[in-house]
Formats: sequence, structure tokens, C-alpha cells
Amino acid sequence: MKTALVFGSSGLIGGHLLNELIQSDNYNKIKLFVRSDHGSNHSKTEIIKTDFNNLENHKEDIKGDDCFFCIGTTKKNSPDKNEYKRVELEVPKKIAQIAKFNLVNSFVFVSSGYADPNSSGDYLKFKGLVEEELKRLSFSKLGIMRPSFLMGDRKEKRVGEKVGIFIFKLLSPLFLGPLKKMKPIHSKKVAKAMVEITNRDFKQNVFESNEIVEVSNS
Repeated sequence: MKTALVFGSSGLIGGHLLNELIQSDNYNKIKLFVRSDHGSNHSKTEIIKTDFNNLENHKEDIKGDDCFFCIGTTKKNSPDKNEYKRVELEVPKKIAQIAKFNLVNSFVFVSSGYADPNSSGDYLKFKGLVEEELKRLSFSKLGIMRPSFLMGDRKEKRVGEKVGIFIFKLLSPLFLGPLKKMKPIHSKKVAKAMVEITNRDFKQNVFESNEIVEVSNS
């Protein structure tokens, strides 16, 4: 039986991920790293109030078998450039470094389609830089998830994203070959694939959106 470490359990993917971990017979303990009360009272879960500005204080907490990271923000929620960079780049890198130091076996990170450390846009650039750091750390198992537009019930309204999903769903039949990775994907499938990756052996460590669907359906 294993211990899972979860960062971002209240988000769109994180909520489904938590349900997958609770239902899995492979885990008997799930550590939820949260800023405030989470509300989960399942016997498997342990709530860890986390100071994300001082992650070194949680070195003893970030111990377990598989670490799942699906924290993210938006420019709207983090208008300050430094704060945006901290959440999207510095926090995931620091957590991964601590996890590696503590001999955590697996790390699964929700990145983005077209993540690129050389991108001119901060979002894709930061995702790409985190990916580079994760590869450098050489976890025994690494899963870099690159979903396209995410479908599911968000707590916050994102009008632009809704429009994008609608258009991409209409165009999905045209997305063939290399364009398959542009098809919208349900957040539940991403969560299921994340758990599958830690409990099976895959030759690859980067999973494009269409490959995430294949893993979740297998």
C-alpha cells in the first residue's frame, strides 16, 4: 500500500484525482497539501495546512510514494507578475526538489499542450521550464501531462475558455494525425491517467492530450 502526496486537490483535475486515489486499492494514505480547510474527511486522507511561501517548513510532510501536482493559476487571479511566476514556476520546482530529496518514487505534473521553455508567453514558458527541471531530477517514474482544453465543472467562470472548448469540440472531427492532441479532454480522464501512470510502467514520460485519453481508457 502506498502514500500519495497531492497538491491542488480542490481544482478541476484535483477533485477527480482525489476520488480516483480514494477508490484505488493501491493507496492507504493520501496527504492533501492545502492553504485552508479542504472539507475531505475520508479515512484515507490527511490534511496538511501548507505555507506555500515557506515550503522548506514542510520537508518532513512531503514524504511518500507518489506525488501529484495540479496547482495552477491565471493572470486574472494572480495579476502580479512575481506572484504568477511563483505559483506557476517556483512552487512546482521547489516541491519536486523536496520530493526528490525525500526519495519520493513518482512525480506527476499537469503541464499544458505546447509547453515550451523558450515560449514568448509566460504560461507555456513556465510550464516548459518546470518540465525541464522534472526531467533533470530523474524520478523513478515521471508523468508530464499535456492536456488540451479541459472539460468539466469549474468553480470559476472562464468565458474565453468555454468559447474555445465549444469551437474545438466542433472542429474535433478534423483533428487527425498530429492534430489529435488539440481535441478537448475531460478533466476526469486526466486524473485517471495520472493514477495509472504511477501504477504501471510506461516507456514515455510526456503524455499529449490524445495519449492521456488512451492511458485513461486502457
